[in-house]
Amino acid sequence: MSHSSPATPVLVVGAGIMGAGIAQVAALAGHRVWLHDNRPGAAAAACTQLATTLRGLAAKGRLTDAAVDEALARLHPVDALDAAAGAGLVVEAIVEQLDAKRALLRELEARLSPTAILASNTSSISITALARGLAHPGRVVGMHFFNPVPLMKLVEVVSGLHTDPAVADQVAALATAWGKTAVHARSTPGFIVNRIARPYYAETLALLQERAAPPEVLDACLRGVGFRMGPCELMDLIGHDTNFAVTESVYGANFGDKRYQPSLVQRELVDGGWLGRKSGRGFYPYGEAAATPALPEPLAGTLPGRVRWHAGAGDAVAAFGQRWCEALAAAGVQVEQASPGDGGDWVGMAWDGLRLALTDGRLAAHRGAADGVPTAVFDLPLPSAPGAALAWGAGPDVSDDARATVGAVLATAGVRPVQIEDVAGLVVARTVAMLINEAADAVQQGVCSPEGADLAMKLGVNYPAGPFEWLQRWELPAVVALLDALDAFYRGERYRVSPWLRRRCPPPSRAGSAR
Repeated sequence: MSHSSPATPVLVVGAGIMGAGIAQVAALAGHRVWLHDNRPGAAAAACTQLATTLRGLAAKGRLTDAAVDEALARLHPVDALDAAAGAGLVVEAIVEQLDAKRALLRELEARLSPTAILASNTSSISITALARGLAHPGRVVGMHFFNPVPLMKLVEVVSGLHTDPAVADQVAALATAWGKTAVHARSTPGFIVNRIARPYYAETLALLQERAAPPEVLDACLRGVGFRMGPCELMDLIGHDTNFAVTESVYGANFGDKRYQPSLVQRELVDGGWLGRKSGRGFYPYGEAAATPALPEPLAGTLPGRVRWHAGAGDAVAAFGQRWCEALAAAGVQVEQASPGDGGDWVGMAWDGLRLALTDGRLAAHRGAADGVPTAVFDLPLPSAPGAALAWGAGPDVSDDARATVGAVLATAGVRPVQIEDVAGLVVARTVAMLINEAADAVQQGVCSPEGADLAMKLGVNYPAGPFEWLQRWELPAVVALLDALDAFYRGERYRVSPWLRRRCPPPSRAGSAR
């Protein structure tokens, strides 16, 4: 019998939010489902709540009454594991502790058929470690769902050292039969999503520690390129205690790799009890005091009479640049196109002895000193809604009047320019570059495929694009150059370029690059 067949009985162990959601999905897919929890009455209470949930969906027309009745008839709370000895698949969703999960798997192995699959919903524990010591370790596999289980489409199918490939394939087929999208992963710290997503939090926490900008500005910049929630908002929602614990776990599992180093900023929030929404305060206040601070008003200066657009060699922001130039021309500014090689290989505009350039990872001050031109830099303008926030910074040799003009020039592109401190890589560019870099390392280490990484990040955490989709839009040499600049500035292993990217990047010209 195929394990993806509705004829396969399913045992879900753990009647919390995740376990109940898994039981709901399995029952609606036609399986007989036993739900067990070691807390007396918890499984029965979860089934009662599921009945209320499903009846509510039927009342809204999302399910038929018949489908609800049939699913509830297939759902059975059980007080003892022996009552579910006929299960062909177990999905455990108990406390996230290695010893507890291993003890449960030993209990299950003693009660179930040797052909039953033992799947774990763990989000971070090694599948290899879970299977160790079992008589049939090849049947242990990760089946990592995302919350809320009924709505989220992604399932990470995680193979440990012992996992039989046929078992992983059967679980992937089962997830597909349940209406999910399965992505195969190798058992490494964080699997796909929790690993690749670390820079989304880490770069914002690093920028906060550098006092580059307040949380509302950083959140607005990343929402501006399509993320549904900014990192600070998202950490407040997850809970800083939970997010910090996951970071510590990934950091420790990677033997102190600096890329995953926990943040002092977040530890202070945890130490102070500012855990986010659940405590009433995190980066932002909640409850009656809830009020997200407004963004600072953009600088309002006078547009220059003439600008020169530099497209660079392979313009990574061509569509944005074209819109920008057209808007400036419509506002009465004379726009000239620099000829190839005129003034160096950079992207942006120049006027009246000032340069406004797309960030390449260096400080505006350092670029200005290297090129002998007062310089401001703007962030990576990925596709965004009109009026989206766009960060920019300027070197100390850029006057107040010139900064006001920069604000006016950027505003003509339809964005809301937000000046932040002159920091390396600004906000979006360094965050997206690090997401790309982390995904490339995951592929390099055989954790997943590029296609799997893109699917996982879009379906698991609702990213507006996958890391390899961003790479195609931005261009590989520009990403590598920005990471190298960050690595040179911060002088640590955090920003080292993935070998996967480095091998695919053309070597720099012997003559050097005039950025």
